[in-house]
Amino acid sequence: MGKNVGKNNWALFLLLLAGIVLGSFIAQMTAGLPGFSWLNYGQKFGLTKPLTLDLGVMVLTFALSIKITIGSIIGVILGILIYHFI
Repeated sequence: MGKNVGKNNWALFLLLLAGIVLGSFIAQMTAGLPGFSWLNYGQKFGLTKPLTLDLGVMVLTFALSIKITIGSIIGVILGILIYHFI
């Protein structure tokens, strides 16, 4: 019984990740179409200016930006539904 729990968690994680990626991809592809442009509506947030750490020998730059769109939200919902019925 313990092994199934780990597999289910990984399956859920992969389905959610696939839903986010496919939803965002579909939203970007339909951004120019008149009836589907609403899928690309969303909010972008994260670090506005990258953080730079200069160590003399090496320079590290950290940045993170996330864009949540209606398409990615629909993808997450579909991923959850697929997970539920598997």
